[in-house]
Amino acid sequence: MTTTVDLVPGLITTRDAIAAAYGCGTFQGIEPADDAGKVFVYSDPSAGEEYGYTFDGRAEDDEFGPLYLYTGAGANGDQKPSGRNGSLLSHVEKQRELHLFIAHGKVDGGGAMLQRYIGQMVLDTINPYDVRRGPGKDGVMRNALVFRFRPAEGTTPAWTEADNQPVATKSAIEVTDPEGLVPAPVVLPKQSGVKAKKNEQHSTAETTADIPAGQRKVLRREGELVKAFVAHLAAAGHETHSFQITIAGESGALTPDLYDPTDHVLYEAKGLTTRANVRMAIGQLADYRRHIPERASLRVAVLLPSEPTADVQNLLSEESIALVYQTEEGFAGWPLTSP
Repeated sequence: MTTTVDLVPGLITTRDAIAAAYGCGTFQGIEPADDAGKVFVYSDPSAGEEYGYTFDGRAEDDEFGPLYLYTGAGANGDQKPSGRNGSLLSHVEKQRELHLFIAHGKVDGGGAMLQRYIGQMVLDTINPYDVRRGPGKDGVMRNALVFRFRPAEGTTPAWTEADNQPVATKSAIEVTDPEGLVPAPVVLPKQSGVKAKKNEQHSTAETTADIPAGQRKVLRREGELVKAFVAHLAAAGHETHSFQITIAGESGALTPDLYDPTDHVLYEAKGLTTRANVRMAIGQLADYRRHIPERASLRVAVLLPSEPTADVQNLLSEESIALVYQTEEGFAGWPLTSP
């Protein structure tokens, strides 16, 4: 290594300088530096916008804190969780630091892009990526892997409002396939340094990597529940998919859990049967159904891992929302009764 680059959030540098210091490539959006134990990620939202998608950018904070979305590698065709994308998924397992840069204009007098260092990241330990529909470089619609980055413990990211996801210029709804419904969770090795605190809520960048173990378990249970129900529906000859719904003037996308076009039913799954979780599902379904084609005949249902209390069941009934819950024999409440 011929030069030294101190990775301090806010640093303005170039790919060439990072490559010279850490021994990685300079041309791809995801550049592993094996000998240095790092993976460098270069995000350029304007590049995606050129091809018709705008997934990259800082998303709205959620209950775990700040979140940055990044579209994976692969210009055309469905993106796969392997190759350079696999280097993101395995960065904790291989004990490689993940470092995020955002394009910051061009070098004076040249065509090279300047890069602003945002800080060290970790891939979301519960939901490492979403599958989104968007055009490739060839203009053909395909599945894109949109990775979910969290600031690493102790990192104060150097992002600005300009780094927020761009708002959609029009409302649209795209079908997403079953393969993208529930991405496989990342299994964290014990030596990773990403800790799980049992009883702490997260409101700052410094703790966003420390997702509580209990919440991780709940969300994985939700993912397993959806997978089991998809298999149950498939065995009965039903198709399943979901939707990616963009709203004009808003960033991000609405992503319902599961749609059964065979019965024209929209499902929202929760990993717990508590009243709070069911009330959240009711609100989500009310929002989603407004955008689904043929909504007048659409039925909606909440999918739960076990039977909720009688009063919660009454709540769903009074809101004209079906209830399906998992049992040892299968799924109670399915098939849905005729409206």
